[in-house]
Amino acid sequence: MRKSVLGTAGTAFGTAGTAFGTACVTVLALGLGTAPATAAPPAASQGSGWEPAPSAPWDVPAGERCAFPVHGEPIVDDVVRRELPPPAEGVTRAAYKGDLVIRVTNKETGAHYDADVSGTALVDVYASGAQFWRVLGPVLLGVGVGNLARGLYVVDGAYTIDISPTGSKTVAGPAVRTDSLCARID
Repeated sequence: MRKSVLGTAGTAFGTAGTAFGTACVTVLALGLGTAPATAAPPAASQGSGWEPAPSAPWDVPAGERCAFPVHGEPIVDDVVRRELPPPAEGVTRAAYKGDLVIRVTNKETGAHYDADVSGTALVDVYASGAQFWRVLGPVLLGVGVGNLARGLYVVDGAYTIDISPTGSKTVAGPAVRTDSLCARID
């Protein structure tokens, strides 16, 4: 498993929301939950300014990303988040890293795939609701509208994700690979 994670299980799927921790654009609008009170924080977060950014389970109805309903649930979640100085007024900036594996399940057939989406990201969130991600490694991205076809993807490489205030997603970069999770669990 890769050591860094992009977390945002709560962000990759839906419309533009807040960055990873609060609504991890699981990769992009799935929504993050909170860690159980008994869970120990990842070692990287102890005393370093990093804080846990756990991902909550999520469901996507048939036709929204895949032709069938999909359930996602973290089975490994050591994502941490660190607030950074804002680059401009009205912009928040955070970094995300840590191991994240999401089990993505076709709710009709039970077929599933464990997606290692342990990338790292620097995420800017604008007052308008727009987001700009600088990513290295794999993240889970749900696309309704954008430069990728509607679907659910593991996007990997060195790239950016530009999310408009309306949720349209544009993936760009010198080294981008996509893996359709809808096809994997169909």
